[in-house]
Amino acid sequence: MNRVSFRSAYGQLLWMTGLLWFVVHPLKAQNMDSLSYSLGILVGGNLLEQGFDRIDAASLAQGIADVVTGKAQLEPSEANRIVQEWMEEKEKSRHAEMIAQAEVFFKKNAGKPGVISLPSGLQYEVLRSGDGPSPKLTDQVTTHYHGTLLDGTIFDSSVQRGEPATFPVNGVISGWTEALQLMKVGDKWRLFLPSDLAYGARGAGAQIGPFTPLIFEVELLAIQP
Repeated sequence: MNRVSFRSAYGQLLWMTGLLWFVVHPLKAQNMDSLSYSLGILVGGNLLEQGFDRIDAASLAQGIADVVTGKAQLEPSEANRIVQEWMEEKEKSRHAEMIAQAEVFFKKNAGKPGVISLPSGLQYEVLRSGDGPSPKLTDQVTTHYHGTLLDGTIFDSSVQRGEPATFPVNGVISGWTEALQLMKVGDKWRLFLPSDLAYGARGAGAQIGPFTPLIFEVELLAIQP
């Protein structure tokens, strides 16, 4: 449930170009062509490993030159945003089948008796109603839960472990955060979470791939004092 981070491609590029500036200037007597080319090999190989296989080499070289000479035309935050958006779109195209299957599932699921759909995309079904208070965003709660993929594969279950879990309402995936604040102590709900309310493009571990929707049965046991 808890919120894979990686150093941005732009950050790695800055690191490599910083190395270029640091190494090249004190060593002008050496063969700068060989050193610069070697650094280019390292930068290019690193980018290929991350999936940047259609790069305009001339623009890449210009970007490096602009950073080294202090003439960069974009702020690092803006450059990083562009890179991140490109990577997310690439991931979406790689996982188009999963995304399409999820859309079909949620459309059909919304028409089932007892399933409630919210504007965020969250869907839930009340399995048992409680009469206790509802937690606030800043509360700590204790729950029992059972998490599965759409095909029924179990990826996490406090029920199977035989031990409830306690955590802050605002410290879990957004679909849980939204649902918990609607539940009352004693409630047991089945949650249907689109990937953007779960782990999104990054996924989580070996079982939860990018853009994977999740299903949870959640029983709200208590709000901690």
